[in-house]
Amino acid sequence: MTGIFRQKNSSNTLLLLVYALALKFPIFMHPVGPLVQEEDNFLFTILIQFLRGLHLPNLVYSFLSFLLLFVQASIFNRICNNNKMLARPNYLPAMSYILITSLMKEWSLFSAPLLVNTMLIALFYRMIELYNSNKAVTAIFNIGFVMGVTTLLYKPAILFILLIWLALFIMRPFAIREWLLGLLGVTTPYYFLGIILFLNNQFAWTKILPIIHFTLPVLPNSVTITLSILLLMLGFVIGGFYVQNNLNKMLIQVRKNWSLLLLYLMVAALMLLTNGKENYVSWLLFAVPLSAFHASAYFYPNNKTFPMVLQWNIFAFAIYINYMT
Repeated sequence: MTGIFRQKNSSNTLLLLVYALALKFPIFMHPVGPLVQEEDNFLFTILIQFLRGLHLPNLVYSFLSFLLLFVQASIFNRICNNNKMLARPNYLPAMSYILITSLMKEWSLFSAPLLVNTMLIALFYRMIELYNSNKAVTAIFNIGFVMGVTTLLYKPAILFILLIWLALFIMRPFAIREWLLGLLGVTTPYYFLGIILFLNNQFAWTKILPIIHFTLPVLPNSVTITLSILLLMLGFVIGGFYVQNNLNKMLIQVRKNWSLLLLYLMVAALMLLTNGKENYVSWLLFAVPLSAFHASAYFYPNNKTFPMVLQWNIFAFAIYINYMT
């Protein structure tokens, strides 16, 4: 399968759809409604209330989740190809994203982190475009604005505000005006939401402020969860090794893109400290940067047997998790 997805062939889009259906078909066999958590913020709560008012069957939420995951994989794959993240265009980032998000059942359910992931993919693209942007001021404000909306969907997403400043540090010469402009963009959605709530006599800081609590993560008490985490880390370590070895062959902008992707992963890692419960839904925000490193683990090795064995082992374990547990 890695050999097929290493090629940039238009028919691979259909094959990717079949690949995703094979892994995620259980969400249609046993549909589950939207996943609601304490960390959900004002906008996601309103969205769920609206959807529940429509009395939609759970199968609709399964379809929406599958559609979002497939679209996210396709868009991120195009971003990687257009920005030459790997030496040749291919479908490995999309395949890796579908595979990674199948290692935990919660990652295939309709939830706030699933919606946030869509927005973070778009923001990552806008951030790497800052390197050659002629209208950086507008782009930075728009990045901040969308980031503010993500925090109104999911409270722990407030940590990704750090990613705006990290992107500016890597992609742009230092200018305090741009850093403050990004922060202004983040606060703008809160300004408008506060006005709307005030005019409707519903204003309360607790409704909109994304307050989070830092706690130590609970160690996994399940063998399947432990193995899933180990497989995620294995692909990351192998992919990171090959990316490091090939950095000198990359253009400066591509190196910056990989640096930003690594920082993206490090900021997402802070999610481990925002939820001390046995809840791995927020870990979905790791999936985007991890899929790029996993794709490198499948792309760079000269011995094609190793990537094939790695992929099929992860695939088999994902099948076990989704169909057998």
